[in-house]
Amino acid sequence: MAKKTTLTDLFIHALSDVYSAEKQLTKALPKLARAATNPDLAAAFETHLEETQGQIERIDQVVESSGVKLKRMKCAAMEGLVEEGQEVIDELDKGPVLDAALIGAAQKVEHYEIATYGTLCVLAKQLGFNDAAKLLAETLQEEKETDRKLTVLAEQQVNDEAAGVA
Repeated sequence: MAKKTTLTDLFIHALSDVYSAEKQLTKALPKLARAATNPDLAAAFETHLEETQGQIERIDQVVESSGVKLKRMKCAAMEGLVEEGQEVIDELDKGPVLDAALIGAAQKVEHYEIATYGTLCVLAKQLGFNDAAKLLAETLQEEKETDRKLTVLAEQQVNDEAAGVA
């Protein structure tokens, strides 16, 4: 990674990184949806795939509005998180326990994205990229809402099924 000398450099790096993360996620979410046995969980993954595609388009709008150029890079953090999700799929039998594990894996991704978009919002505001800040804040809210929905799904359905209660 080249040295970052300005706040703009840091913004470009973080934006490029999350762009890669979102692209990786578009490949991982269909696998999570196929692995899920709970229909509400599978639907949540499919819905988030559509949102993720919109978030990629929003990053393109951020690039346009701020006048920055993305760097070609691979998000190592998302690569690791996606790999963890694949390990869960490979190691657990289909059913409620796998569903609970998939929610955990997906929430790790959401928390990473929430942290990243939160940082990007602050940097965009500091740099005076006000349109970009609004776009990034929109994505941040979507990520928080997805995390909330996954929590509700876990608490109200999946975890009880996995524990043999439901």
